[in-house]
Amino acid sequence: MIKEFLKSVGNFILDTIETIVMALAMFAMVYLFLAQPHQVHGESMFPNFEDKEYLLTEKVSYRFREPKRGDVVIFKYPKAHEYDYIKRLIGLPEETILLEGEKVKIFNDQHPEGFILEESYLNPKTKTIGRTVIKPGQKFHIPKDNYVMMGDNRERSSDSRAWGTVKREELIGRAWLRYWPPQALAFIPKAEYKDK
Repeated sequence: MIKEFLKSVGNFILDTIETIVMALAMFAMVYLFLAQPHQVHGESMFPNFEDKEYLLTEKVSYRFREPKRGDVVIFKYPKAHEYDYIKRLIGLPEETILLEGEKVKIFNDQHPEGFILEESYLNPKTKTIGRTVIKPGQKFHIPKDNYVMMGDNRERSSDSRAWGTVKREELIGRAWLRYWPPQALAFIPKAEYKDK
């Protein structure tokens, strides 16, 4: 009787350990390769993202496609990789950016004359002012495999205008789902731009 009891307790403990190990292995696989939680810190993406909100970052799509203009991206801060930043992707590799009339103007192969980026996700009163790296009224060329990132709250954002571009290998993934607080639960909408 005691032998059977000890055997059943032993089986229960082994089953429990096996379940925990499997759950941890699955969590690690998801965390490392598929998705990762991130918290918004500060006001640089206001009003589209608020301080203390939690997002789920999907880490798969950039393995199969190039990042797109307008994506909300989580990346390693180029000056200190221990920090993750959230910003919007504005400039693509080998494009040229000009901050003109408090707007972003983009020059590329399809538009050598340049076009003003119409950013419907910004507050209409938003002014995109130059900083120390991307200066007002001066063209800035984006190197190959690099991106220009800017916060949606341009007046209160530390971004590529101040510290430069983000390399492809510094990208973690694309903000995919807002899951906290519960009333803000929603997929992150894709940016839409008017035809140029």
